[in-house]
Amino acid sequence: MTPAPTKKKATPAKAAAARRSAPTAPRTLAEFMTLALAMETEAAERYAEFADAMEMHNNLEVAALFRKLAGIEGKHAAQIMAEMGWREAPAMPPGRATWEGFEAPETTPGDEVHYLMQPYHALKLAEYNEQRAAEFFEHFAEAGLPAEVRAAALEMAADEREHVRLIRDWLAKYPVPEPGWDEDPDPPAVAD
Repeated sequence: MTPAPTKKKATPAKAAAARRSAPTAPRTLAEFMTLALAMETEAAERYAEFADAMEMHNNLEVAALFRKLAGIEGKHAAQIMAEMGWREAPAMPPGRATWEGFEAPETTPGDEVHYLMQPYHALKLAEYNEQRAAEFFEHFAEAGLPAEVRAAALEMAADEREHVRLIRDWLAKYPVPEPGWDEDPDPPAVAD
């Protein structure tokens, strides 16, 4: 794991690039919700992986925060399953790309975390993920899709914007870490 990045602000150019890199537009509500479900599920799994890693490094406060974020994303996935009446997650439609690149819009790449990161860092990553998710759904709301898909995209985008607001409220409780937060006088040894 490498140090958490300091820059995480979505610029208009990055937002436009993210929209260009979005998967092929879904043709039906079921396709759209399949995509949304995959995104929420992937985010829940990644946050759970981060929680496990933080526990392994005895960073229990951040582990608990990542576990909470994983639970929230898991609830979002469960809500989609319930709303759609699905008992099992459907497969992505054949021939349809999921994400351009390696990560879903709401998923943090593994190399963006550091074993000494503080709750502030974890929340900044989550804020960025929620912002990207909102932009992802807004892209579909603007794409001239069928009315039911557009309505679902607008609803999902609004939910993600609310999540951004909630995370910003959480962030207000944590100070920006002092420089040197990632210095470890006894770093973990790497075996060859």
